[in-house]
Amino acid sequence: MSKATKPSEITLPPKDLGWGTVLNFLIEKFHRIDAAIWQQRVADGKVCWFGGEVISANTAFLPSRRVCYYREVVAEPVIPFAHQILYQDEHIIVACKPHFLPVTPGGEFVNECLLERVKRDTGLHDVVAVHRLDKETAGLVLFSVNSQSRPLYYQLFAQGHIRKSYQAVARLSEELQPLELPQSWQVKNRLEKSTPAFLMQPVEGDVNAFSSLTLVEKHAELGLFELCPHTGKTHQLRLHMLSVGCPILFDKYYPELLPKQQTDFAEPLQLLAKRLSFVDPATGLDHQFESTRQLQSWPVSTESKEN
Repeated sequence: MSKATKPSEITLPPKDLGWGTVLNFLIEKFHRIDAAIWQQRVADGKVCWFGGEVISANTAFLPSRRVCYYREVVAEPVIPFAHQILYQDEHIIVACKPHFLPVTPGGEFVNECLLERVKRDTGLHDVVAVHRLDKETAGLVLFSVNSQSRPLYYQLFAQGHIRKSYQAVARLSEELQPLELPQSWQVKNRLEKSTPAFLMQPVEGDVNAFSSLTLVEKHAELGLFELCPHTGKTHQLRLHMLSVGCPILFDKYYPELLPKQQTDFAEPLQLLAKRLSFVDPATGLDHQFESTRQLQSWPVSTESKEN
């Protein structure tokens, strides 16, 4: 059994919709977790109000109150690839994560994530990821380590004052293979949740997703793309690559959701958050960060490749 080192929090809804107790709410809210597991967690004193008061099976639902609980999984996966810390100062940390490692706890991961690795490496506790990458994606992640300056870094992303550049490898369609390089596309559309809910789909309506895609190199039937997302919708780059006929290599979600199976470390999604650049709002420094990782499906001259 693997238990999270820090509790998760959830704020109860502002109105009791018939739950009666906190336990009943948790069972309905997290319906993928067996009710017996929640009953056991409560019986073991692993669920409490924010502040520390233990919640029992009969504790009444109290609207808008915060509940804390420790996430547990029977067998947490171990990701056998290294991360790197590229930069650290009094305000931020920039780290590079490998494929398959989540940025923060979620699902079957409670302690095996980039956030917990960075905390262990630095000995710092007040570390917060300012943005996210899918666990399937490798590359650069910005963390805040100073609660006073933290809002400034959130604003960088909210106001579009940070530039992110990705690399991707895709199998080229027959139409693209003979084209001269570079070839560029500006993809703008609207993305909304699909079914199941972790997928996205393009729909009619006002644009909320915008990416610049450039095919910069070709090797046999494969192409190396430079991708610049101007917005930050979930799975935006995957879907925009699909829209130009070039789904990213080893994508298990698009164009078709593949059945869930044991993770194949030999086939990571060929998507890498390669560069991150911004003017630091706290120090005024002009930061230009670049990952040294390489996408394994693309031929390189170096003797080694990293996942």
